[in-house]
Amino acid sequence: MSLLEITSVSSKGQVVIPGSIRTSLGIKCGTKMAVITDGENVLMKPLATPKLEAFESLVAESRACARRSGLKPSDVSKALRKVRDAHRSGR
Repeated sequence: MSLLEITSVSSKGQVVIPGSIRTSLGIKCGTKMAVITDGENVLMKPLATPKLEAFESLVAESRACARRSGLKPSDVSKALRKVRDAHRSGR
């Protein structure tokens, strides 16, 4: 389904997405949007909020993988400290 609507850009760079398009895409107040350009066109894409269950599943899978590889919490702490130190020193 294609919809064509005309809108304008405010002095603050804001664009109103017409109601018919918001309704058809399920865009509500607070919906996060990705804004992409190829140098000529602008694409706005609503971002779906990930489900908590998907995150919990990813954490469980990561923990199982870490256990299988013998990774310990102290190994993770050391790696994080190393990356943070490198970032702070500009390396």
